[in-house]
Amino acid sequence: MIYMDRREAGRRLGAHLRHLTGEDVVVLGLPRGGVPVAREVAEALGAPLDVCLVRKLGTPFQPELGMGALGEDGVRVINDEVMRDARVTREELAEVEERERAVLERRARRYRGGARPIDLAGRTVVVVDDGVATGSTARAACRIVRARGAARTVLAVPVAPYGWTDRLGGEADELVSPQTPREFYAIGQFYVDFAQTDDDEVVACLTAAATPPR
Repeated sequence: MIYMDRREAGRRLGAHLRHLTGEDVVVLGLPRGGVPVAREVAEALGAPLDVCLVRKLGTPFQPELGMGALGEDGVRVINDEVMRDARVTREELAEVEERERAVLERRARRYRGGARPIDLAGRTVVVVDDGVATGSTARAACRIVRARGAARTVLAVPVAPYGWTDRLGGEADELVSPQTPREFYAIGQFYVDFAQTDDDEVVACLTAAATPPR
């Protein structure tokens, strides 16, 4: 299955989450690419939308290869296996962390404008991204959600590699993906349009989701 774009992926993913309709649900999108997907999921479930701020820690010479992730509330996930295979030193890791932490803080101000995150305590929280590759950012996001008191955590993505539940099953109460192909090289191979999502689009999605229909 190839998605035309993130919005179509979100609509298809939302159809796989209909069993959550009627629960006290909050949908969290992972910026930036996960937010347009999450907007469609939130609309399908009639649920509020917020962001879960997480930054992938890419290796110095191959930024798309995640060696870990940083998240709000001081959450930090490191993939030692990727670091070892990519021969990343602790000093190089520290430099990447410092840079990405600054981006995380800047985006928090840009997306929320000083507003507090939606309260997750006692609620079903659906964490949405545009796909899962190494799983570092998804893992960090789920840990943030649990730390904020969610009663149930659902990790939902349009596409993930075969066997992803073995890797991430302990991080969420439920994992949902419409397709889990064995031939998986990159998330973008499953989209016709996988153009980078910018900050303006993230803000537009959050604003639209917060605006009641007329």
